[in-house]
Amino acid sequence: MKNTDKRDIGLFGAVAIGIGGMVGGGIFAVLGEAVSLAHGATTIAFILAGIVAALTSYSYAKFAVKFPSRGGTVTFVDHAFGHNLLSGSINFMLWLSYLVTISLYAVAFAAYGQTFFAGPPQAWLKHLLISLAIVLPLLINLINASFVSKSETVIVAIKIVLLILIIVSGTFFIDVKRLSPAGGGWGSPLSIVVAGMIIFVAYEGFELIANSAEDIKNPVVNLPRALYGSILTVIVLYVLIAIITVGTVPEAQLLKARDYALAVAARPALGQLGFTIVSIAALLATFSAINATIYGNARLGYIIAREGELPDLLDQEHRNIPETGVVATALLSLVLANTIKLTEIAIIGSAGFLLIFFLVNLSAWSLSRTLGASRKLTLLATVTSFAALATLLVHTFSSNFKAVVVFFAFLSLSILFETFYGRLVRGHFFQRSYR
Repeated sequence: MKNTDKRDIGLFGAVAIGIGGMVGGGIFAVLGEAVSLAHGATTIAFILAGIVAALTSYSYAKFAVKFPSRGGTVTFVDHAFGHNLLSGSINFMLWLSYLVTISLYAVAFAAYGQTFFAGPPQAWLKHLLISLAIVLPLLINLINASFVSKSETVIVAIKIVLLILIIVSGTFFIDVKRLSPAGGGWGSPLSIVVAGMIIFVAYEGFELIANSAEDIKNPVVNLPRALYGSILTVIVLYVLIAIITVGTVPEAQLLKARDYALAVAARPALGQLGFTIVSIAALLATFSAINATIYGNARLGYIIAREGELPDLLDQEHRNIPETGVVATALLSLVLANTIKLTEIAIIGSAGFLLIFFLVNLSAWSLSRTLGASRKLTLLATVTSFAALATLLVHTFSSNFKAVVVFFAFLSLSILFETFYGRLVRGHFFQRSYR
């Protein structure tokens, strides 16, 4: 554990990490997806997804206080199950899930970027913008990784200010009828729940607070407060954005521009200037999110490789930069982003994190005595996250079969990789238990 005298992140800083992790490119990418399913009940969808995140944050808070580590999720799963096939597979799945979020941000970057070009969207332009959105951060990470962390605080502040501007300016243009079950044409209860689970990826990122546990002052008090506070803040922010979007813009317009719906939401109050400002901010937000996620995922791969669960090639640094991990993360994301549609990426990303959070909640329930956690609350978090995952997959099976196939392909790849790598390369599965 880090020396308490050297801890330099206070409560406000920890909350900022959580908000910055969640309010990345996700809200710019998935808002239109939520409207397409939940319609006038988009606010309810964001609340449902927020509840799952809030319950899961309880498990993260208990784990982070008891076992502070930069490994975060990886460490928590290992503490519950030891180093074995399950933990190794899930750690690899976590690494893959971050690749999906990078792809999500890149596709969103391209969608907003295309709004600056006249004429109908061109496939070649979309793929060019997607590729630039990943290749440029790749170069930044290889040349000057410190730029990522130094610029992130400023970019997060810009994103928050912009979202607040949209909320405040749009308040006077809300048509309440569009938000009502009758006037807003709410989706069915099932479609509202599914919408919430598809956009769950917009809440992914609060777990980064747990990765900073060793650097947070008075962690017993500040870690839980930071986790709960950041999630509640983001829930309120997303709900208000959903109210403004659905309440001020006709649904037909939102569905036509579903990939850049947030920019359209700025038009009623701020006109074309607002549309342009939001589009520029979306480019900045998604680009910075890609930058930060490549940075973080390369280091996650480095940690997992040091645990012996990824090849030694990823367990190498040059100038304090895991260069192989950075390149691998970027190249794999490049392939995903250019071959899978935004809706499918959102589904795969949300399903991946719901699976991982289900296992973290299950881990917290199994170690509830060690963690000093409530068995009832951790059980509720476990059941809720599993039900959310099951609902998403069952519904998506009929509506977007390809997304389900890709998700299970990722899961199978994780298990097969760990099986063969564990047996053929390491020669055995680690069975160390932390109980």
